[in-house]
Amino acid sequence: MTPTLVFDIETIPDVAGLRALLELEASLSDADVAEIAFQRRRAEAGHDFLQLHLHRVVAISCVLRDGESLRVWSLGTAADGEARLIQRFYDGIEKYTPQLVSWNGGGFDLPVLHYRALLNGVRAPRYWDLGEDDREFKFNNYIGRYHTRHIDLMDLLALYQPRNNAPLDQIARLMGLPGKLGMDGSQVWDAYRAGRIEDIRRYCETDVLNTWLVFLRFQHMRGARAADRHGREVELVRATLARQDEPHWREYLAAWPAAA
Repeated sequence: MTPTLVFDIETIPDVAGLRALLELEASLSDADVAEIAFQRRRAEAGHDFLQLHLHRVVAISCVLRDGESLRVWSLGTAADGEARLIQRFYDGIEKYTPQLVSWNGGGFDLPVLHYRALLNGVRAPRYWDLGEDDREFKFNNYIGRYHTRHIDLMDLLALYQPRNNAPLDQIARLMGLPGKLGMDGSQVWDAYRAGRIEDIRRYCETDVLNTWLVFLRFQHMRGARAADRHGREVELVRATLARQDEPHWREYLAAWPAAA
């Protein structure tokens, strides 16, 4: 059975890049540099969400379902730099050739990883194979929007119409799942500046677990998993979390009643 790798990233403004591109004084603080970039973005686009190449990756969390095992974790350590985190992500694809699953991965996570991998000199030959090395990748690769080696669950459920997109947090809570815990994406920059990188990694992990559970329901809906197997997969998640000692998993289980 092909392994499944669900992933999610968290980002902050690329302050060093912004400082260089905007030709700002070295004496300005990181917070000031970011605020100047936000203000310029609001003036030109009506919002302060920076263009994707100006995001720096600070966390990548994954669910890996392979054989009889299920693992939920964040890549690397809190002290690892962006290049190392991104290289580890692509190394996992090199090792497992998994089916990738995301929520808005095609609209955000993967393009960010593309740009940041390029800037950091990361190698990812398996991911970028379009059939040159493996003929099967010619018709089913990670890059094709309508291929299945990467399923952007939000994009697929919206039938590839952006006006139909739905937030993961709302879909998860409508399904009886906890949804976002601890923070949301808009709070990551402030949390990072406060030195709360472990909190960011934990938040990212709960988000990626929500995506996995929504994907399980999707697989059941489309007939890829019978009801009994879907139930076993959900129970495997509960059992896996019950063995964890971290506070965010205790909070997640407490917010996820068995009846759900």
